[in-house]
Amino acid sequence: MSTAGLFERLAARYDAWYEGPVGTAVFPSEVACLQPLVDGLPRPWLEVGTGSGRFAAALGVEVGVDPAAAPLVLARSRGIRVVRGVGERLPFRAGVFGAVLAVVTVCFADDPAVLLAEARRVVRPGGAVVMGLVFAESRWGRFYRDQGASGHPFYSAARFLTRQEALALVAGAGLRVQAARSALYQPPTDRPGPEPARDGEAPAAGFVCWRAVAAP
Repeated sequence: MSTAGLFERLAARYDAWYEGPVGTAVFPSEVACLQPLVDGLPRPWLEVGTGSGRFAAALGVEVGVDPAAAPLVLARSRGIRVVRGVGERLPFRAGVFGAVLAVVTVCFADDPAVLLAEARRVVRPGGAVVMGLVFAESRWGRFYRDQGASGHPFYSAARFLTRQEALALVAGAGLRVQAARSALYQPPTDRPGPEPARDGEAPAAGFVCWRAVAAP
């Protein structure tokens, strides 16, 4: 099954994660990690791989694009203007958005290099691409990969990138990392506790956010 087909079939299960014991603790930390990196960027904003719209709604993103229709129904119910499409062929003209978010999206993309190049294309001058990443070598990355190896439907479909792989993709898209924040310093558990996000990139963090701008 394609990744889009997986999220199409299991949209309700995916969205329910945010209401479970992990999601209710982790999601606020991830939003807090991302928020300062998008604040102040020119409008409008786009989220690529918006899914059910949880991040878009929490961050105030106006437009979300996703290849799976069922999650977009949920995103629309959260006030997001939704467009069905793939990140590798964004259905927007160049330079439309002040911010393009890709939150745990590149690990599910068929071609993450093309997806980031497309994100760069639709960002206007003075805007940025904001990414939320789980690095393969982090404790949370290893935890999710172990769950995938045990048959978890979503994590088995993901290809988590190493930090160096992600940096190479960013550079290949004509971007450079301007700012970073980190969250999820606690070890992986089925019942994590709330914790604040922090400025900077920490190797031990399970969730790292980058604001990338056009390279000179």
